[in-house]
Amino acid sequence: MIKVNASTTQHACRIRDLKKEYVLKSETVRALRGVTFDVPAGDYVAIMGPSGSGKSTLLNMLGCLDQPSSGELFLGEDNVAQMTDDELADVRSRRIGFVFQSYNLIQQLTVVENIQVPLFYQGRLGPKEQARCLELAQMVGLKDRLSHRPTQLSGGQQQRVAIARSLVNDPYFILADEPTGNLDSRTTEEILQLFQRLNDEGRTIILVTHEDEVSKRAKRVVRLKDGLVQWDRTNTEEVRAQAAKYAIDNMPVEV
Repeated sequence: MIKVNASTTQHACRIRDLKKEYVLKSETVRALRGVTFDVPAGDYVAIMGPSGSGKSTLLNMLGCLDQPSSGELFLGEDNVAQMTDDELADVRSRRIGFVFQSYNLIQQLTVVENIQVPLFYQGRLGPKEQARCLELAQMVGLKDRLSHRPTQLSGGQQQRVAIARSLVNDPYFILADEPTGNLDSRTTEEILQLFQRLNDEGRTIILVTHEDEVSKRAKRVVRLKDGLVQWDRTNTEEVRAQAAKYAIDNMPVEV
């Protein structure tokens, strides 16, 4: 089993009065107007919201792809809102595991080589790290596909590669942006079950989605509207179980 980092931090991230403004010609767009919430270590949060709600902007903040205009954003114990571009790049590569809708795999590389990419760029790909990558590939069910390239894999298999890659640096959290958006219902269920298993093992997951049935599988749902938190609710175990049952009951029958 992959060992989860036994960090003493109680929160994967803490967001305090986060604001982001963009100046477009003579107009100022207030994308985030003061967002505040915490993500405890081991949580599983779905972030939702209509177009223009600030969801994508918040995603960029959490991924250290952009900096806020004001407010605080702590990843672990570090306030990344005050970091330089070089420091943010280091945090992105070492502390955040990204999973994208379009997988973002390198087509010329094999499964195991794609998993190794973050370690390669950090210059630390010794025998111990290589063994970890093989273990991660096995954990996501790809031990028989190690030498395959992305074009030889299904969409679900490619997303499994991306999930394994996201874990290679033992990140504070997995940041998943519409991770099931390109998948059919059966493969979506497989990926959601994998996220559930990772969360059960202690992994923190922050998932951005527009699908209600996907959000119901998380422990919490944070909904944004007009750059603010509209509500922050906990999904009961009953809701989560019903969503899983609905997904399984409504899977297309293989013929």
